[in-house]
Amino acid sequence: MQRIFLVVILAVMLAACRHEQCLEQRAADLCKYIPDCAALEKSRDYLTPDFYAILDTMCHQLPEHEVMDHQYNHWFVTDDDSPLADSPCEVLSVTQQDATHAEAALSENHLMALERVDGQWLMADFDGHKADAVRYIANTRKEQALRAAISDYMIRKIAPAYPQGELCVPCLMMTEETDTCVWGDFWVYWYETAGDTFRIVSGGCHPGKMSLRYEDGKPHVVRFEPAKDGTRFMDVREDVREAVRREQLQEFFRK
Repeated sequence: MQRIFLVVILAVMLAACRHEQCLEQRAADLCKYIPDCAALEKSRDYLTPDFYAILDTMCHQLPEHEVMDHQYNHWFVTDDDSPLADSPCEVLSVTQQDATHAEAALSENHLMALERVDGQWLMADFDGHKADAVRYIANTRKEQALRAAISDYMIRKIAPAYPQGELCVPCLMMTEETDTCVWGDFWVYWYETAGDTFRIVSGGCHPGKMSLRYEDGKPHVVRFEPAKDGTRFMDVREDVREAVRREQLQEFFRK
């Protein structure tokens, strides 16, 4: 009887050891997709659906502005700015927390969260940056809503005072925000088109404060207070404003 019991114990230990080895090997395979900031289609089979959707949103569904700092690009890179997927990542250990969750400790003090989905272990997070990515997306969506509300106000209330062209695309340089106000340097630009060329017909600068009201979580501008005339305005770099104008114009046409 003792022999049978010993054999059972050894079999269980051997099965657990093999399972741990398989889990470590799976974690090593997933290292090739840390991270896939491009969110390539081939990565879908290696990331949990929600983690893939978050990366895909950041990579493909958010506006790209060269004048803005893409913080999320730095979350998944090494000190020399090369993607971790291009660097050798050694799996030091894997701890299974329950039937569907595990955590792998990697070299260079990195942690990978794994989740078992439909019988397959997938990457669910890396160094806890999934929460950072969710916040980044939420902040970007909030800024997009603010820009849409301010642009709508400028097109309705300010743009009609200028010689009109075929279309009006405001240029917004927001410098400070609260829950109810946005300060910035707001420009109106009217354009005419000739093929793929856009010529400025008219435009003007309107620095000041936009007061907001929210309805169903959506912002609306209720009042604009322009800055007073004077010689003490802060200088605005022409090259920065032109970069902002170009990128917001491109975003307008993508939409």
